Amino acid sequence: MTTIAIIGGTGPQGQGLALRFARAGVRVALGSRDGARATEIVAGLNAKLGTALIEGFDNAGAVAAADEMVILAVPYSGHDATLLALKDSLTGKILVDIVVPLSPNDPKLVEMPPEGSATEAAQALLGPEIPVIGALHNVSAHTLNDLKTPINCDILVCGNRLEARKKVMALIGQLGVTAYNAGGAQAARCIEAFTPILIRLNISKAVPFSHAGLKIWAPDT
Repeated sequence: MTTIAIIGGTGPQGQGLALRFARAGVRVALGSRDGARATEIVAGLNAKLGTALIEGFDNAGAVAAADEMVILAVPYSGHDATLLALKDSLTGKILVDIVVPLSPNDPKLVEMPPEGSATEAAQALLGPEIPVIGALHNVSAHTLNDLKTPINCDILVCGNRLEARKKVMALIGQLGVTAYNAGGAQAARCIEAFTPILIRLNISKAVPFSHAGLKIWAPDT
């Protein structure tokens, strides 16, 4: 059975992904700066699922427990520092960066780093030997945590290593969603920037829905 790690897994996005992957039969190492906090959160998640497929660790322990895939789900304010702390232990892994650089003053805006996106910043920080794949940027944490609701969007996957992109797409496919190959890491500039647009729509009183996501529609035939 495959084991993945989710770093920053005690936040809403991380918890939702842990639930979804565990329900799909993937073992999850849930990481946090505070291993005891992770263990506490995991008890509730496993109880919700009626399984024991999620295990709590500190961040380094979670990375060590992963077979290959490590999902980074920390707030953007902790993005670079978390990667610097884990850089050596990420050798031989694929980093799946789901972080969006939302403006600290207005989540309806992004403040992209000099590299162009969080995905590209992660790749620059980790170096070319560790593949960084951007994915899962536009999925509502509320939707992920509501297991009665299907994930209502497609997933755009980008990064500079084609083989790693395909592996991430296959992993995401286990959630019952469609993942699309969006190309190299530079595509993350567009994908990450769409998240604040979704946030704006989802909180707008003029829009009759919330927790919306992106969907790729084929032409009618």
